[in-house]
Amino acid sequence: MRLFLSFVVVLALDIVPSGKTFLNPLQPRDSVLVADQFEYGCVLEQSPKGAAYALPDLSKGLMEGVETVGGWRIDSLLTRRQRKALYKGEEVPVDIRIHTVVVPFEEGVVQLPPLMVRRSLDGVVDTLVFEPQVLDVRPMPVDTVSFRIHDIKGQIRYPLTWREVLPWILGFDLLALLVILIVCLILTRKRSEAAEAAKEPAYIVALRGLDKYRGDKYWAPEKQKTMYSGITDTLRTYIESRFGVNAEEMTTAEIFDSLRAATDLTPDLYAEVKELFELSDFVKFAKHTASDEDNARAIPTAVRFVTTTYQTQMDAEAARASQDAGEEAAGA
Repeated sequence: MRLFLSFVVVLALDIVPSGKTFLNPLQPRDSVLVADQFEYGCVLEQSPKGAAYALPDLSKGLMEGVETVGGWRIDSLLTRRQRKALYKGEEVPVDIRIHTVVVPFEEGVVQLPPLMVRRSLDGVVDTLVFEPQVLDVRPMPVDTVSFRIHDIKGQIRYPLTWREVLPWILGFDLLALLVILIVCLILTRKRSEAAEAAKEPAYIVALRGLDKYRGDKYWAPEKQKTMYSGITDTLRTYIESRFGVNAEEMTTAEIFDSLRAATDLTPDLYAEVKELFELSDFVKFAKHTASDEDNARAIPTAVRFVTTTYQTQMDAEAARASQDAGEEAAGA
């Protein structure tokens, strides 16, 4: 039998018999089998306040052939009256339950050692001794007549139930609903932005788009394609809105054939803008590198084209509005 290391000095202390230990099986059976687990411990009744307790060392098990699972566990057992008293701030003695889990690994009658708890109270040290328990451990019964070795069975797979699947289905539906909601919000925002942009005059949108390419940060050869593509795409959108020409689907030659009859384009401005589009085609498709002079003229030419043509449109709209107002006045 293994010795309790923390109780070597017990013989020099006062021994106080304190009742019996308890032994409760964790797996209820008709008999005790090898490797069954039991809750083994004692109850310290009416433990006074200020009492300190020392418990046996379980690092090497309880005894030979009996091992422990985990260490000591200490719980307080409170009655309803004690809870009320503690809630009111009163000092009342409580019952303390001390227990651990023991596992026998040898068959036969096993005499568990007595449980000794060292107590220190008001400078007085004594040892509380609880009477031990006896275990009649039996081996696993084997029918040697009908016994037959079987192969190891695989893991049992139980069928899924609705209770297990339903949370996943609801979670997937919630995720899908959330994705749909986010997509709808994004589309609504884009439509609102497009609607706001549509309310603005075409020349405002064009001038704002051209303003991105001011300066010389796009003059480097590897950035010229981005610059000229942005300028001509902005002008194509403006031409489509201002002149009613499907410029975004036309080549440069087709665009300027359509603009040839425009009355608000002077020959010089017409030639400058056409030259800008042709230079853009060379940069985008023929890997041509434009000179710094060409880069410096690109934005001013595009801006002059927009401002000249939108001013002509505004003058025409003002004259039309004045004519309509005169006709209404004459009719009145």
